[in-house]
Amino acid sequence: MYTNKEIWNVTYPIFLGLLAQNVINVTDTAFLGHVSEVALGASAMGGLLYICIYTVAFGFSVGSQILIARRNGEGNYHSVGPIMWQGSAFSFGMAVVLLAAMYLFAEPLIRLLITSDNIYHATYEFFTWRIWGVLFAFVNVMFRALYIGITKTKVLTMSAVVMAAVNVILDYVLVFGEWGFPEMGVRGAALASVIAEASSLVFYLVYTYAKIDLHKYGLHRFGQFDWNMVVRILHISCFTMVQYFLSMAIWFVFFMALERLGERQLAIANIVRSVYVVLLIPVQALSTTANSLVSNLIGSGGVSKVMYLLNRIARMSFLIMVVCVVLCVAFPHAILSVYTGEEALLHESELALYVVCVAMLIAALSNVYFNGISGTGNTQAALVLEIGIQVFYALYIIIIGMVVQAPVEICFTTEVIYYTLMLVFSVIYLKKAKWQNKKI
Repeated sequence: MYTNKEIWNVTYPIFLGLLAQNVINVTDTAFLGHVSEVALGASAMGGLLYICIYTVAFGFSVGSQILIARRNGEGNYHSVGPIMWQGSAFSFGMAVVLLAAMYLFAEPLIRLLITSDNIYHATYEFFTWRIWGVLFAFVNVMFRALYIGITKTKVLTMSAVVMAAVNVILDYVLVFGEWGFPEMGVRGAALASVIAEASSLVFYLVYTYAKIDLHKYGLHRFGQFDWNMVVRILHISCFTMVQYFLSMAIWFVFFMALERLGERQLAIANIVRSVYVVLLIPVQALSTTANSLVSNLIGSGGVSKVMYLLNRIARMSFLIMVVCVVLCVAFPHAILSVYTGEEALLHESELALYVVCVAMLIAALSNVYFNGISGTGNTQAALVLEIGIQVFYALYIIIIGMVVQAPVEICFTTEVIYYTLMLVFSVIYLKKAKWQNKKI
């Protein structure tokens, strides 16, 4: 059974990695927030469209991570490499196909989703540069799955620091045209993110070759492409791929509703969402730990201890989030001023920030238990649960945002409802369903 120290030793590198990785989102928003409200809205819409595509690979990698963790828990280390390399080849193939598809269909798709001409043109400009990042990001997530699955997570921090540093520097020089570089605006933010993701992939490749026992984990050779292995990964990951895609697609529906309220409301939502993403980092880190440790625990024969493990991780998650929320409530102006210096915009964003804080307290618990379901290998059950909740979420935001046209802070109450439903149904599933004998 894992001690609190062992849980934290797995979690804190993931946390630091996510923190550094999310600097990309925060810096893009912060820099473009000082360009214009249109640029801020374009980065929100273009960034969300990119993340919707990215989550397909992320969902695939989560399925791979579950398999890697299970083999690691069983002590079957040499089976890790084939999962990693075959998964990486398939993921890169998906990236090429999606890149081509987006270049063909991005323009009519963005025009369909966005009503404002100004935001449409800026979003299309941002997205056609940003989409090149899939070539690197789709392989990066497989390295992430490898290191989380074998519980060697410190490398995630190092990789993310490299990526964040590259992004911050390039955002500065490319958005505003410093140090002799051209002033590229939204295109500069997108290009900076692509180069940052490429630098992260280079780091992973060098580190893996130099520091990891390639023979122990079966990483020393690729062999021929193995469709049977890919199918085995897809048997687990197809559900997480759909699940993560839908979770981000719902966010896109949310921002579509706010875009119709006006450029000002969209700018407020993007600022608050950026804070929201940062607040989610400790929750996501502990949830990822829960996913990996549950699969490792089951692999080593500790099925009966799964709920005890999840309860302890959830308690850690909640206590950390209480501290984060207290800081947000105590210093809202200081936090929001990172993104804009306009006093009226800061004031209008505060109420939405308070609503997000309430949602995060619930998310601190719900995400841990929900990821525990995926860690058992029951990704289909997790998908069904997610779809049920998202149907309600979509209906709520369509009515509140598009029909009633409520202010931003009321629209953000969807997050409170979403995480409450997720918590309730996840706990019911883990206590009542027959998941203990799932074989993967």
